[in-house]
This record gives sequence, C-alpha cells and structure tokens, in this order.
Amino acid sequence: MRTLHQGWTLTGSDFSGIPATVPGCVHTDLLAAGLIDDPYLDRNEERLAWIGRTPWTYETTFDWSDTGEERVDLVCAGLDTVATVLVNGMQAGRTANMHRTYRFAVEHLLREGANTLTVRFDSPYAYAEARRAELGERPGAYAEPYPFIRKMACNFGWDWGPTLVTAGIWRAIGLESWSGARLAEVLPTARADGEVEVRVRVEHARPAACEVVAEVAGAEARVRLAAGQTSAVLRMRVEDPELWWPRGYGEARLYDLTVRLGDQVRTERIGFRDVHVDREAFRLTVNGAPVYVKGFNWIPNDCFPARVTAGTLAERFTQATDAGANLLRVWGGGTYESDAFYDLADERGLLIWQDFPFACAAYPEEEPLWSEVEAEARDNVARLMRHPSLVLWCGNNENIEGFWHWGWKKELAGRTWGEGFYQDLLPRVVNEVDPARAYWPGSPYSGTPDRDPNDPSRGTIHIWTVWNAQDYTHYANYTPRFVAEFGFQGPPAYATLRRASSDRPLTPDSSPQKAIGGQDKLLRGLGAHLPRPETFDDWHYYTQLNQARAMAFGVERFRALMPYCMGTIIWQFNDCWPVTSWSAVDGDGRKKPLWYGMRRAYAPRILTFQGTELVAVNDSAEPWEGELAITRMSVTGETLAKESLTIRVEPRAVLGVEPAIADLATGELLVAELDGTRALRLAAEDPEMGYPAADYTTEVEAVNDGVRLRVTAGTILRELAVFPDRLAPDAKIDDQLVTLLPGESATFHITTAQSLDHRALTSYPVLRCVNERR
Repeated sequence: MRTLHQGWTLTGSDFSGIPATVPGCVHTDLLAAGLIDDPYLDRNEERLAWIGRTPWTYETTFDWSDTGEERVDLVCAGLDTVATVLVNGMQAGRTANMHRTYRFAVEHLLREGANTLTVRFDSPYAYAEARRAELGERPGAYAEPYPFIRKMACNFGWDWGPTLVTAGIWRAIGLESWSGARLAEVLPTARADGEVEVRVRVEHARPAACEVVAEVAGAEARVRLAAGQTSAVLRMRVEDPELWWPRGYGEARLYDLTVRLGDQVRTERIGFRDVHVDREAFRLTVNGAPVYVKGFNWIPNDCFPARVTAGTLAERFTQATDAGANLLRVWGGGTYESDAFYDLADERGLLIWQDFPFACAAYPEEEPLWSEVEAEARDNVARLMRHPSLVLWCGNNENIEGFWHWGWKKELAGRTWGEGFYQDLLPRVVNEVDPARAYWPGSPYSGTPDRDPNDPSRGTIHIWTVWNAQDYTHYANYTPRFVAEFGFQGPPAYATLRRASSDRPLTPDSSPQKAIGGQDKLLRGLGAHLPRPETFDDWHYYTQLNQARAMAFGVERFRALMPYCMGTIIWQFNDCWPVTSWSAVDGDGRKKPLWYGMRRAYAPRILTFQGTELVAVNDSAEPWEGELAITRMSVTGETLAKESLTIRVEPRAVLGVEPAIADLATGELLVAELDGTRALRLAAEDPEMGYPAADYTTEVEAVNDGVRLRVTAGTILRELAVFPDRLAPDAKIDDQLVTLLPGESATFHITTAQSLDHRALTSYPVLRCVNERR
C-alpha cells in the first residue's frame, strides 16, 4: 500500500491550514501548532471541550499516475469517527466508526497528476446526540452520549480519565492498486496437535481462476479457486510442533505462516496451542495446563492513541511482565489495540483477554449501530484471530451487571440495552470468524443470562464494594472463582505530579481526581492502618503505601484459594495522563509503589498469612520444599520463640500450616521465611505497634548509571521506601516498601543521568518509613 501521510493541513473553528500529522488527531495538531495548552497539565482539559463540538477538515494533495491496475482502493485503517471522504471534491465514502477499517474504490475519482484528498469530520457530540434524540436516552455511568457512537468511550471522560473528545485520521491511510484478485482475508487456526487450517477470502476485480498457496514449518497446502470463487480452506499438518506457552509455563514459540496469491505474499506469525475456558469455575487451561491468571486491566495508554509507539508498548509490556503478570485484559471502554500490541504479547507469552468496546452503559441496538457493530466485530476478529496470545473475546465491561444492579430496567422501560450484541451478534461473529476462540458475554458474568452476573461462586466477578465503602481487609470476606476487576487508588509519582501541576506548593488536589468522592475514599481507606497525614508529603507516601498494601492483601487472599480461585486481574495497570487513580504505572510511565507490591504478590512463590494460617503458594513447575522458619519477636528485635517445619508444596499448589507460636501480644510480630521468601504478621496495625523511632545508617556509592544506596537497620524499619524522582525526574529505583528487621540491610540501585544530593537522598521526604524520626 502507498501511504498518504504527508502534506496534510487541518481547518476548523477559527483556524485554517494548520500543519497536521497523520496518523494523529485534532488535539495533537492544535497542540503542536501552539494553539492550545497541553490538555494533560493543570486544568487545561476543562477548557478544551469545544474541540469535540467542532467540525474539522483534513486535506492533502498527492500525485498519481495510472499504471494500468484494474482497481485502486483508498484504505482507511482508522478514521475517528464520523467522516466524509472526498477525492478531488467527489465523495468516496462516509464513515461512522472509529473501530473499523474502510476501503473505498476510487479509481474513477483519480486523475493524472495532482489529486486532492479531503476528510471532513463531523462533531462527535453532534452525531451522538442526534442518535440519542432518535433512539431515546439510555442509562450509564456518565452523562455523556458515548453509547450512541462507535468511538472510544473513555474519550468522553471516565473516573480516571479526562474528557477529550477527539477527531482525526488516527491510523494509516493510503492507496492500494491491484488487478485480477487480492487476498482480502487470511484466517489461520493452529492447534497443539499440529493441525493448521487457513481460511482465505479473495476479492476479484474480474472473474478469473487463481491459486492460493500456504506454507508453515515445511508443510504446504494449495487450493485452486474457480473463476468468481471467493473463499477456500487450506489444511496442513506440522509434525511435533513446538508449542506456544504463556509466561511461566514454557517458551512462547512462534512460526511464520506464508500465504501466496500470484505475486501477493502475506506472512504472519502464528503459534500452536490449545485454550479452554471452564464456564463455571472460569479456569483458563492452555495446552492442557490450568493457568492461574495474574493479570492487569489495560486502558488506552494515551487519549490520543496515534502517539503510542511500539517503543512505548514495549516499555509497558516489560513493566507488566516484570511485575509478574501473565495476562492483560484490554478493557471495553477503550479500543482494539494496534497490531504491535498483540505482536508483543505473542512474543512475550503474555495472554490477552479482549473486551469488545462496550462499557458501563446501556447501548442501543437499533440501526445504524447494529450494522456498525457487526462490521467492526468482523473486521477486528479477523484481524486479531491469528495471535496465539489472544485467549478470550468478552462482550462488554459491566453492562450486564448494570442491567441487573444499577436500576436500568425501570429506566429503560423496555428499550434495547445491548443484550442482543452480547448474547447474539458478537458470539455469532466469533463463532463464524474465530470458532476456536472462547467467547464470554461480559464481565462480571456467571455463565448464564438468568443468574446474577456478580455471583462469586461461578464465572467472573468485580469487587468494588471495598474501594467504595469498606476497609481493604474485607477482601478476606470474598471467596470467588475469578476476580476480573478490583482496585484501590493512589496518587502518581512525585515527579509526574510536579511536571503536570503548576501549584506551589503541591497539595492532594494538585493531582486530578475523577472518581466521585475519591479524595475522601483515599483518606477513609487509610483506616487504622496508617497515621492520618498532616502534610502533602505524608499524604503522598501513606496513600501510595496503602494502595500497595490493599492490593497485595487482596491478591494474596485470592491466590491462597487456588485452585478454587484461578485468577485475579487488577484494576488497573496503566494511566493515560497524570492523575490519582488505581494504576500501578502512572501517566508518565513511572512505577508507583503498587507496582513493587504486585511484583511481590505475583511472584511465582509467596508466603502469606491468612488470619493465623500461614499459606505457601507455589505457582511454578517444580516442588517447593525446604525448612520453614517461623520466629515470634518483639518490635525491638528480641526473639521470643522459634519454630521450624520441613514442608513440601507440590507444583501449582498451595499448602497451609498453623504455626504453634501464632499467639501474639501487642508489639509483637511473626516472621516466616522459606528459601529467601518472607511473610510478616503483626499483632496490631502500625500506629498501635509501638515501634521504636527508626534508626539506621546509609552508604551511597556512585556507579556508572547512577548510585547504589545501602541502608542498614538499627531498629525495625517498617515499609522503607526511597523516592529519588523527588531529586531527579529521570531517577528510577529497583525496589520499594521493604521492611527491615534490626541488623538487616537492603541495597537499592538508582539509575539516573543526574547527580544526586546524597544527603537529600537519605533524608525525609525522600527516604521514608512508617516509624521514621521527624
């Protein structure tokens, strides 16, 4: 394809002929031209609502010469959203769906020499509100018209995201010239037994016979299509293929599949593997091995997705896998991600759960939406089905729950709300296009439409009662089969907030808070666990620490229930801008303390106290055996009792033991250790433990890429954390939230290109612990 990405201009509102970047969008073009302030800084977002209510026009010119091809198609991989496409002033087509590719035959509109390509975008608000007026209001989580337009819903604002309603050419656009026949679709399925089926669809410029050839790993198949025949199936068998495995279970082996039609060659990577989803237990099995899912929910990494590069995705994937994740759920308020996203998942053995883009609202099923949803589903299921990392199609996020529990039935008064999409259209498309892949109607969902979708005894549940109304220890009251969403908030990294806010000094309100009552919930969530913050610095440290503790508590609870519970997917992994949210990695890509907490909680082997019981969780392929040492000690470091047990935890199993020395008095704790893994149980919450004031020594050594900091504890140091980004925005540290017992040391590696003040690095508010001296 010949891309048409150069020479574009943008016109709209009072602006004309602004240089534009394609792929891109109006906001980024206006920002690059210096015509708007950065919408992610301060409260600029609130002043930019007019952009989504304005029509915009993109235009370029290009040279074209007739080379004798029978067809010339204008291929638009992503137009956001309601657009009229004109070639030399004549309409080539109309679009109304951000989520699909459009192909328009334009050979009759082109002329020798200079040509003009114009894309006129209607206001997304105007379109959505007109559909709402026609079809009737629908209930939802937000008073925005996103259910009435096939566009990324979170553009209209969310409880973690800004309201920035975009328009633009957000994916590739170009001309494809061809004659005779072209490969329109290649739909491969590869099973663990080596069987490969490749369904192809061919488009003809004129009826003529043709041959399609497929090859993978030395196996080949050919099929002859008669004149006018548009589809065929090629079957091959690869003997003893190396299987594609998810992280922690084996190598993510990929093979090149090549399909040829005349001089057209398409090469795609596939993997041999089988996936099964147990509908009642919601247990994911890959190649016969049950997988405990350690996942994160993925939101769009930028409100302006054309800015998300392959390099950015690679960084996020590394952060996710380094935190122990084996699955990302692409959440339904966003979009279908780029090819680079799924390619990375294939390469890294990272499982993908893909929501269809429906979230937190009742969606009308009437035309033109029904046809648009069917077209986008067929388009994207066909595009993504080759990826072995993709293990599940999910119909929606929380819409079935909304119908059951959020008062929608009365408000809808019989109007459509999306059930036809989730129970009929989408499973039918998946069955036709990608029949080997599991489909799940929504999340939460209990397996059947007549059962409470958030029933913890079956299927998937979401847990939001804890963040919204309860102490995080209430996670222990849940005994679920699979938790697909649960989360707890914390602010972004200091350097992220410092960059994004012009407030002097910073306050908790300097960080955008989109959740209703979010600031109050942050403070309520501290409960009895931590002191009440009196300064911004304390608020920042305690709320970040509490977020990490809350999620570690929940994850460890649910992992201890294995194999009854077979997965957790944390809300959420990433952010799209600098905001207080549930993320582990903030909008500038910095790891919050939650990330370090999840790295421990998602480690293959953990020890965790569940009440007085000590549970060893072994999510590895080898037995975990050794001498389990349990020590009862005082907060001053005095050993009060010891116990030792020889234990063996089978692969992919848990083992619970009741320590004989579990009774604790105030100011005491239990320390359990096995093979370098540790768990603590305290007699009381931190403010009631009576810790001595922190005493420690530090050593700072310059190294090639930064500094090495060694901290040696003279007393217990509870939740030791160092925040070097307070001194240098590029500074990164390899660990956080380490509890040291008297006499123990921890070494931290800090990478930075800047020189750090060693005294500041080892002092408040950079070096923190719960029992610090002031």
